[in-house]
Parts: sequence; structure tokens; C-alpha cells
Amino acid sequence: MGDVETHTHEGLTELVAMVARLRAPGGCPWDADQTHESLVQYLVEESWELIDAIESGNREEMIEELGDVLYQVLFHADLAAHTPGEDFDIDDVARHMTAKMVSRHPHVFGDREAETAADVVAFWDDLKASEKPHRTSVLDGIPRGMPALALAQKVLGKAEKVGVTDASVTDAPMPDASVPGSPATEDELGRVLLALVASARSQGLDAERALRSAVRGLEDEVRATERDAVGAGD
Repeated sequence: MGDVETHTHEGLTELVAMVARLRAPGGCPWDADQTHESLVQYLVEESWELIDAIESGNREEMIEELGDVLYQVLFHADLAAHTPGEDFDIDDVARHMTAKMVSRHPHVFGDREAETAADVVAFWDDLKASEKPHRTSVLDGIPRGMPALALAQKVLGKAEKVGVTDASVTDAPMPDASVPGSPATEDELGRVLLALVASARSQGLDAERALRSAVRGLEDEVRATERDAVGAGD
């Protein structure tokens, strides 16, 4: 895999050992009682705190929050190592990720060529399709628990891949003609979104639920397009 310099990562090894001690007999009763399911809320919270740290640009906060997210990964791995039927540890997780990244980067570890990021994105979909043949839709694998705005952006990107554009969304009449339809900057976009949410709230409407409903409608259109494409190919 090349001549990349390697390090021993003593700090990481020490953290793995500490997690194991906390969860072992004689360790922390709270840690010992946790399950994958009970830890989900903490993974979500720590991930959002990391996002806040990244957006603030604060180095010390990033170090702390990256550590909190890393701790969640190590916690889940140690829990699995001591759960009958799961029986994997952090090394299994790391090896699986290494193999996955090698497979996803044939332009680095193989003989495929990619000069730009766009070239890489262009053949990633083919690699993912071969890795997960059970997925029959571009929508498969999108986490349903994503916040509505992030989910909408993800689904719009997937829809474009099968020829379903967002024209029906952007061309739809705005409920308030005073609200600009095409903000030119993220600052303008933020103000428009905030105004829409404020307007919805004043009318007793749930912006999160409304956007999720609209996204589901777009997903229905994507799946219908995929079915039509399969039918046309038969």
C-alpha cells in the first residue's frame, strides 16, 4: 500500500484499553449496563457537537469532540466484543474499513485513473453497486433519521442521478410572493429558510414534518422513474 509513514498511536491504544477496563467486571456499572441501542442518543449528540466545533473553527473544541465521537466507536466495538453472536472488536472494524477504502480507491491502490474529484465520484456509484447488489434503488441506504434539510439535499442529489430533477420543486409557486425564490448566497438562503420556518410556526405548521412529507413525495417519483426504466429495458 505504498511507503506511507506509519505511527504506533500509543494514545489510541491507551484509550482502547481504558474503554475495556471501564466495561470490565469491577469497572463502571453504568458503562457495563449500556447496549448499542442505549448509546444511540449519545452518538447523535456527540456528532452534532463535533459539527458545531468544526463550524466554529475552534481547535481545542475539535480535539475534544473528535475524541467524544471516537469514544462512541470504541465503546460500541468493545460492547460487540463481549456480546455473544456479535464477536467483533475494534480491529475487525478497522480492517473492514481499510478493505473498503482500498476497494473504493482503485485509482490509488489499483490501475484505474482519476485526475479530478469529479472522476472519482463518477465511478464510485459503480463500485457501491457491485458491493451492495441487494440495493435496487438509488435511495437505498439513505439514513431515515437524517434531519429533514439534510435528507432533502441527499434525496435531491440521488434523484438527479436517475433523471428526476428538482424543477418541480424550484418552479412551484411560493406561498408568499415577498419571499425570494432563488437566494444567491448561503446567508440569503439562511434568512429565507428561517423566515419560512417562522411563518410555518406562526400558523401552527411543523416545518420538519412538512419537509419530510415533501421529500417522501420526491422519493415516490424517483422510485416510479426507476420502475419505468426497468420496464422499458425488459
